[in-house]
Amino acid sequence: MFGKKKKQKQEENQPIDTEQYNFLRRKTIKELIAPAGIDASAIDHLEIISNTKRYARSFFVSQLPRMCTFPELFRDMYLFGDINTSIFINPIKEERSQTELNRTINELETERIVAADKGNINRESTLTQKRMEAEQLRDEIAAGFNKLYEASVVATLFTYSLDDLDKLTRMLITEMSKTLVNVKTAWGMQEEAFQSNLPLLEDKVKKTHTFDRNSMGTVFPFTTSEVGHPTGIPLGFNKQTGTPILFDNFHPSLSNYNMVIFAKSGAGKSVTMKTLVSRSSVLMGIESLALDAEGEYTIVAESLGGVNVVISPNSDTIINLFDIEPERVKDEITGKERTVLNVENKVEDVTQALLTMAKGSTRSEEVNELTKQIIAESVAEEYASLGITSNPASLYKSANMAVSTDNLFEKEKKDMPTIGSWYKRIQEKARSNKNPDYQFHYSYLLKVMRQYVREYDGQMAYFDGQSTFDLLDGAPFINLDISQLEERFARPLAQQILLSWIWEKFVKKNSEDRKKARKKRVIVDEAWMLLPYPDAVDFLNKMARRARKRNVSLAIISQRFQDFYEKPEAQAVLTSSDTKLFLAQDKSEIQYVKEVFKLTEGEANFLVTCQRGEGLLKVGSDTAILKIIPTKKEFEFVETNLNVLAKRGNV
Repeated sequence: MFGKKKKQKQEENQPIDTEQYNFLRRKTIKELIAPAGIDASAIDHLEIISNTKRYARSFFVSQLPRMCTFPELFRDMYLFGDINTSIFINPIKEERSQTELNRTINELETERIVAADKGNINRESTLTQKRMEAEQLRDEIAAGFNKLYEASVVATLFTYSLDDLDKLTRMLITEMSKTLVNVKTAWGMQEEAFQSNLPLLEDKVKKTHTFDRNSMGTVFPFTTSEVGHPTGIPLGFNKQTGTPILFDNFHPSLSNYNMVIFAKSGAGKSVTMKTLVSRSSVLMGIESLALDAEGEYTIVAESLGGVNVVISPNSDTIINLFDIEPERVKDEITGKERTVLNVENKVEDVTQALLTMAKGSTRSEEVNELTKQIIAESVAEEYASLGITSNPASLYKSANMAVSTDNLFEKEKKDMPTIGSWYKRIQEKARSNKNPDYQFHYSYLLKVMRQYVREYDGQMAYFDGQSTFDLLDGAPFINLDISQLEERFARPLAQQILLSWIWEKFVKKNSEDRKKARKKRVIVDEAWMLLPYPDAVDFLNKMARRARKRNVSLAIISQRFQDFYEKPEAQAVLTSSDTKLFLAQDKSEIQYVKEVFKLTEGEANFLVTCQRGEGLLKVGSDTAILKIIPTKKEFEFVETNLNVLAKRGNV
């Protein structure tokens, strides 16, 4: 007994933990949140002092509309910039609900009788309607079909300047008034309102409104984004709702038909595109052409009954970058279609490709505007020497250039200029040149371009000569495989040359008449390879901007989004693509994606942690979390994992 009293006495004499005691007795917001960090001296706002000063103003909802619509009641408030919103909901007991509703019914009936005695028919009718609604609500609550709630709504707006705070306050009040929601500044109660908007579960404003169960549901912001179209192919599932997403690459609601896919290696880029290509071919009849940098689409072409074309130093396939095709355009004045041959554009395209060749993998600075001028003049002379002009008939072996162009495709085409014939022209011009300013550039071109000429057994002469391959009209899938070319320079060069050739042979043939035009897709895999070469990027941008007029979708697939982000001249591809799919991203990339496409913190975190085949699909302004699951049959030709393929015996 003595020992126990002694122990108790020692505990009583123990010194008090002053820091813990002071923390427990803190009550003000400045002490609780950020000591000396918040100035609450102003009557209509708070100043939050940290590394950079911020201003906060809190509001409460003072008036609501008679009818509430989900999910529009507070949508504008939830999405209004840097704002936090809290809603305190307390259920009202049935006994109290019945008592208050009965009192309300009696008051309404009394006012109705007074209005009837005064002959105020409109007010009498309004009060009668309100009384009937109150009686209906009372009966629903009594039967257990409904319930009443008390709720108060508090919001806090943050800015970095007081002027912006005043401006956004006016905008918020105006925006909310459109839905008949009245928002007021918590005048003289900023500290209490700010505390109410913290995760402390305490409402210090207590400006409550009464909701029934149906109207209470309208305050919740839990809406899901449904991306997709009423027609199209089943691309995957919305992970938030579990519903399938139908995607139509050519739906009229899209401002353009282009799409970009960004993901880290192994996230499922190729599998996604192969799934899209195969399903759209079978279900929608879309013709696709792939510029295959890694040799991954060969089995897709075989499975769909398409065509595989391998371009390599050892193959016999030649694709001539000088090939030019007539095209059908609408006259802006008459609206009628006519056939034209745009030689000027083709000269510019060929010049850009030859410039890339001349600069080489080192992107030599020796090539300048004089070099470009020499190349462009020689290319134009090549077409002129064959009598090829803006007249489509000049493409064909016919003495009568005034011949009708209705049956041009039944005539025999002339042989086109080639890199070899262009090189000989450069040699002739160099010999006859008297201008010393041009001498160096002729000498430079003759040295560096020799490797592209077949006559001199150039190691990169696989684009010199008349084309040995022509695109088959109506083929469901055409694969141009350049995976056997050297990766550092030969593949990007091939991508640029083939893009120009694809434009002539695949895109231009599509009529501008929507009723006649077929739906086509051009896939550029590993597009990041083109980015170091400005002329190649320029052509890619042009193609992205012009594809829609030809009813063509340009699909860009790449690993590193950062490369596009840091190259302003490549961003036109992004702005010209209405559909964007982000699969799993590397942590080093996610900040750039988040900044450019205004992703939320949750969306950005999802892209860093999501599984293979999962991603964020943005179609226009709509966004959905997508899960792509190819069928067992599709996996036989879309799988790209070498270990899996080795088990099957495919490699």
